[in-house]
Amino acid sequence: MLLSFTVENFKSIRDLQTLSLEARSDDHLAESNVIVEGKTRALKSVALFGPNASGKSNMIEAMVWFRQFVLNSSKEGQVGQEIDIVPFRLSTATEKTPTHFEVEFLWKGQSYRYGFDVTRKEVVAEWLYRSSRTKPAMLFTRDGQEFDVSSEFFKEGKGLEARTRDNALFLSVCAQWNGPVAREVLNWMRRFRHVSGLSEIGFLAFTAERLQDPRKREKLLKLAQTADFNICGLRSEIEQISESKLPPGLSPEVRQTLLAEGVMRAEIKTSHMKLDGDGKPIGLVEFDLSDEESQGTQKFIALTGPITHTLEEGAILVVDELEARLHPLLTQAILALFHGPANPLNAQLICATHDVMLMDPQRLRRDQIWFCAKDERGATDLYTLADFDPDQVRPTTKFSRQYLLGIFGAVPKLAHFEEAAIDGVKG
Repeated sequence: MLLSFTVENFKSIRDLQTLSLEARSDDHLAESNVIVEGKTRALKSVALFGPNASGKSNMIEAMVWFRQFVLNSSKEGQVGQEIDIVPFRLSTATEKTPTHFEVEFLWKGQSYRYGFDVTRKEVVAEWLYRSSRTKPAMLFTRDGQEFDVSSEFFKEGKGLEARTRDNALFLSVCAQWNGPVAREVLNWMRRFRHVSGLSEIGFLAFTAERLQDPRKREKLLKLAQTADFNICGLRSEIEQISESKLPPGLSPEVRQTLLAEGVMRAEIKTSHMKLDGDGKPIGLVEFDLSDEESQGTQKFIALTGPITHTLEEGAILVVDELEARLHPLLTQAILALFHGPANPLNAQLICATHDVMLMDPQRLRRDQIWFCAKDERGATDLYTLADFDPDQVRPTTKFSRQYLLGIFGAVPKLAHFEEAAIDGVKG
């Protein structure tokens, strides 16, 4: 269960920004939208709203970068290799200072707080704390290449300090050496997944693989039929790409890499009913999803794989541009899956979206609605609707109408939009 994610000095994010999934104290939609585990109350979903270029995608990208670095830093880098971090570049005060990440989460009854500070050259600081019913415990802290490792709570890290490069995370190294606590933290990180709503290329193969299982195929087909795509059947074809099937024009190095990595070719086929002149069914016609279905159908079918997998595992799914190429009712239906009986294991959804129809008190609580806006210096500011005066924004307020009126900020400033267009025509 994700409780919060914090980032500072990453792309458009200059100052410390925290996306919190801890539920506020009010009871609005608490039964459907809030997870209760002991004294912890967490949200099943949060949605980020804001104008284009406000930093929504950078907030999502920060989560993705953080996860990838934790999972791979001990394996992919070499001594002296630069870290591909991008700080806030519009200020001389930040362009050479560390980028800060921290995550708080609940996993198997214990609360963890893990984070690090990093520059292009090195990991500047790193820390891991764990809390149980008794008291918080420091597992390890790191200042450059100086480590303080708890002999009581993190003895697996003893002796691995010298094996940790200055451009690698100590946690990742400990997990690589089969440290039980470090492995548990990385197991949680693997459940913190991301898909892009703008392109299904990255997760279509995952959905195609799930379609190989008859039970999972039936579930995905039912979702597609409920979405009213007139689809009667789904199937997939998966095969490892051989040298003869690689496209021409690739360099020998690229060809060798693709073959060594065992890249798979995945295709999804949809079936539709064919009718005779009297409108009676006479058979099925198979379409290629990528070539013959609409872009909206392509995205929805591809997205069903990660969504159902997340719900089955009680994991966390982060989606940028959730509504892209989807009808608003479909976007609402996807959100509703996380708030209803389809989510018995309390999976969580984090999405960036422009779909103001989601900003409805019957769908989202105030603490589930977050805004991204840029200040006069080009830096992203992240804040929640729950921070506004409760007398102004009550649980049943028509949030979307107030938002479009600019009451909450985080909307495009279009006062002189038409005037600029007229000037452009005259010019």
